[in-house]
Amino acid sequence: MALIRASICRFGRAPIISRAVRFYTTSPESAEPTGTNDKLPGPIPYDIPDTSDIKWFRNKFGGSGPDGKITDGLFYEQHDSRKTENGARMRNAPLMQRHKKVFGYRHIGPRQEDEAEMLKALGPGAETLNSFVKQVIPEDVMLPPDKTIVGRQLSEEGVKREFERMQLANDRKIWMNGGGYYSVEVPPVIKRNLLENPGWYTSYTPYQAEISQGRLESLLNFQTMVSDLTGLPVANASLLDEGTAAAEAMTLSYGNLPSARAKRGDKVFLVSKEIHKTTKWVMRGRAEGFGIRLMSVDLSSPEIDQTIKRVGKGLVGVLAQYPDTFGGVQDFRHLAHLVHEQGALFSVATDLSALTFLTPPGEFGADIAVGNSQHFGVPLGFGGPHAAFMAVADSIKRRLPGRLVGVSKDRTGGRALRLALQTREQHIRREKATSNVCTSQALLANMAAMYAIYHGPKQLRTMAIASLRHARMIQKAAEHYGLEVCTRTIDPEGRVLSDTVAISDSLDRLGKLQLALAKTHISAGESFTCRELMLAVPANFNDTNFTRIVQCFRTMAKRNEMDDAADLAADIWCKGYEESEERIIEGLPAAVRRTSSFLTHPVFNSYHSETELMRYIHHLQSKDLSLIHSMIPLGSCTMKLNAAFQMDLITSSHVSSSHPNAPMAFVKGWRQLVLVLNMQLNSLTGMHSTSLQPNSGAQGEFAGLRVIRKYHEENDPEQVRDICLIPVSAHGTNPASATMAGMKVVTVRCDPRTGNLDLADLEAKCKLHQDHLGAIMVTYPSTYGVFEPDIRKVCDMVHEYGGQVYMDGANMNAQIGLTSPGALGADVCHLNLHKTFCIPHGGGGPGVGPICVKEHLNKFLPHKLGRPRVSSALYGSASILPISWAYLSAMGDDSLVRATKIALLNANYMLARLKEHYLILYTNDKGRCAHEFIIDARHFKATSGIEAIDIAKRLQDYGFHAPTMSWPVPNTLMIEPTESESKAELDRFVDAMISIRKEIAEIESGRQPRAGNVLKMAPHTQADIIDGDGDGSWNRPYSRQQAAYPLPWLREKKFWPSVTRVDDAHGDTNLFCTCPPIEDGTNEANMSDQVTAKTEPEPEPETTPTKADELQAAVDKVEAEAMESLPATSEPSKDGADGNVKKP
Repeated sequence: MALIRASICRFGRAPIISRAVRFYTTSPESAEPTGTNDKLPGPIPYDIPDTSDIKWFRNKFGGSGPDGKITDGLFYEQHDSRKTENGARMRNAPLMQRHKKVFGYRHIGPRQEDEAEMLKALGPGAETLNSFVKQVIPEDVMLPPDKTIVGRQLSEEGVKREFERMQLANDRKIWMNGGGYYSVEVPPVIKRNLLENPGWYTSYTPYQAEISQGRLESLLNFQTMVSDLTGLPVANASLLDEGTAAAEAMTLSYGNLPSARAKRGDKVFLVSKEIHKTTKWVMRGRAEGFGIRLMSVDLSSPEIDQTIKRVGKGLVGVLAQYPDTFGGVQDFRHLAHLVHEQGALFSVATDLSALTFLTPPGEFGADIAVGNSQHFGVPLGFGGPHAAFMAVADSIKRRLPGRLVGVSKDRTGGRALRLALQTREQHIRREKATSNVCTSQALLANMAAMYAIYHGPKQLRTMAIASLRHARMIQKAAEHYGLEVCTRTIDPEGRVLSDTVAISDSLDRLGKLQLALAKTHISAGESFTCRELMLAVPANFNDTNFTRIVQCFRTMAKRNEMDDAADLAADIWCKGYEESEERIIEGLPAAVRRTSSFLTHPVFNSYHSETELMRYIHHLQSKDLSLIHSMIPLGSCTMKLNAAFQMDLITSSHVSSSHPNAPMAFVKGWRQLVLVLNMQLNSLTGMHSTSLQPNSGAQGEFAGLRVIRKYHEENDPEQVRDICLIPVSAHGTNPASATMAGMKVVTVRCDPRTGNLDLADLEAKCKLHQDHLGAIMVTYPSTYGVFEPDIRKVCDMVHEYGGQVYMDGANMNAQIGLTSPGALGADVCHLNLHKTFCIPHGGGGPGVGPICVKEHLNKFLPHKLGRPRVSSALYGSASILPISWAYLSAMGDDSLVRATKIALLNANYMLARLKEHYLILYTNDKGRCAHEFIIDARHFKATSGIEAIDIAKRLQDYGFHAPTMSWPVPNTLMIEPTESESKAELDRFVDAMISIRKEIAEIESGRQPRAGNVLKMAPHTQADIIDGDGDGSWNRPYSRQQAAYPLPWLREKKFWPSVTRVDDAHGDTNLFCTCPPIEDGTNEANMSDQVTAKTEPEPEPETTPTKADELQAAVDKVEAEAMESLPATSEPSKDGADGNVKKP
């Protein structure tokens, strides 16, 4: 509660508010930051109350914050017996006779006997696991962490007990803090069958459309839901959170400007002063990188006309909040007209629930609508993960950030879904992108979509009106006792028009009211200035909660203080329910009352019973391949085990019920978990400090580069160090993140023979840009799947020329316990907790991308006081952090090291088996790869017409997801097995690849045609096998048996794709991104009206090139540099009929 901190005497003495209130002090980030180095009201460091009255943190946790040391009291204060000699003896005794297997035994796939066989297959030098590892990792790179990673290893049961103990330290409240977050009820049918279902949470991003139709359909439902409610024709398949979505709206507006305007030095983006405070904090950081000045204004002021005209051509765009953070609702039609007159875009941050009865943004002139779908049945989770959304006007749909599901057709002409317009995304646009979105929030988007499907449009509106009804009751009670309700409204009778009520008063009185509410287990929110207190109605609001609020109002009464609170509450409550839902809707001002229909598609009106929804969820799940079926060997994605005991932690009521803006004294358990996880990550990376705030790997990149930029600005203010060196092999998010951080990308070549960085080119670039060198971004092991021997030289060279080293942690699974970014010379690294540390991929999110830094960068971390955030919540997607903590705590140091070694072994074992059949692109001088390797498929195009995509699709017939395709080298396949896969599963995949190689050999020998063969026709559905080429006939050059059961074990264990190969070109040419009418399918005659009206691709109406166009025009040069560094395609091999590579 910053209200308490903010009420400071003029001379810096103690707060005005009673000292008894201090216990409820919240994070200092509740006050509005005024600048990077500005101090906020109150002398509070980080988020620990500056008062000796609050002893809970020092006494229980020790240290002074997430970067401090933790005393034994962190674990043992409540278990005094464990400090005694007897306690230690008793605790250690069972370790001598392990009657249960440690978790590492369950997590790691190969058994001891398998390990010996696998090492034998590797040949000389790999007699033992340790000798093999020495062949993989260069000697001067083998630098294990100095500190113990896991201070106290726990059993699976111990993890659960320790976590429950931590969570019991969190207070249980009725969370009414608002700020875009609401306490909601998660329908058990969705929780059990989707959130807790590994068939949903272990799948990968649906790039392989044929084995992802279930998730794609659910995400299409999400897009349709957002599009219908916002009144805008195209919506994406989720973004990270509302603050990030608002920042994306700003950069989209910037990218839409003509180039001449985008280059102006006076670019201004106007934001409502009544947006959520967390949204503004995120936008601040994003605006800096693009040279945009954020200006907070009163969008309802009569002076807004002159303000917009005064900004003129410098206007990038405008963002309004609807309803605003105080619950206010305004008519923005005139504002939209003003913005469009200046040639800019009008964005609106909104709430989906409110849009069931309020006019949708698309109907009053908004070009972009953003927000958080958390209100639709997604738990608070102390800040996330939640699925944000963005919907846009048709004219800017091809600049929409994030993933977009579209309707296309498959080989047989049937309806098929796919990810559309991928040329918009960072992996294509690279440094020309204005967005680095990679991970989205697919799992949470699916939950929100199922929530809308389960309830349907009528019930959704009924629930929204119930919250409005309760808000008006709170307003009436507050006004009865003379409290000032400051929520803006255009209602003639002054009634609020949303579910939030704001009360304005002095700091002293609001602090007392906040304390009174807290004592009755109600947590209220506070504004930027701490002069407004917000009460946002939760879904589970009831008469008891209302009575408590009225009683608190009475304690602060300015009039009618003698009126009994209980009687008043009963009167208001009963009278409030006398008014019908229809009458409330009819009473809304016409300017903001929704009259258009929404969610009319049958999918939102067919599954309202639990039985029907359960079957629908499982029907969709049956179409998707996930880790419940087979290994997913995606290189650089680390699809490892998501253990059930780890997942059990995140759905408990304690985890799901904490508000991200809760006072820190209410969430002691969360603070403890953050401290422990930070320490573990610091130790394994060799870094000093960690910030868990970034909620994706790409956001971690952006955060890390911002830290570097701020360090340079403070350390060398006279010199602009904005050059970022990036290898040509880097993931697309690297250059995109650098651009977003305001840096200029300079590419560094790689040796075409080894894949290692070209040190000569690196040194030349360092010398050329030595006065402006800011950083280098490197991935280790490299994206080519090898441990570069000269990585320490690279780091030393960049430091010599004044730069900082940023290490991308995408491949951290090959480092843990054997080396570390800090030891290698990195200053910053980000981690992917959804890769290396077992948070599931969720079918395309969520993710967590924390950054770890050396001590000299600690003060610039995004969770520090006054720093712009990179996500809306202080700890990002906090509710899934327990998964990574549980993984580390249960593994312990020994199992973590063994897991890394087995990850290396699994990859090299597969390489050893496959190198006799396929060309391997990169290995070290001993023929070893790191944790992943690349198969070169480029020469097959000349010998057989087969490309990597054909192998990928044929693998679906064998029941496998394809490896990473055509990255980092076009027309190749990158394989990463992880340590979780058993030798039997590795062999099964290798056997499938060998069988496919033999099928290619059949084409090369002429026994199968180059067109219409089993690979070009892959994948095959059950219907395709049964129906054949019409009337059951089969006129193909291969048999039905070969198509469906190419290997014997497939008859027992077979996953069937639900559509045949999807037509990508058709989907992009005929873009359709909402649920088509149920009878349409892909019947183009039936779809034509909608496609033409909404999404038929036409030349952009503008004739002046935009900033986005200018950036895209320069991409060819960078791509040419990248292609020059790739190894030349090998000469076509003269292979035998068995598909084996002929040895010279």
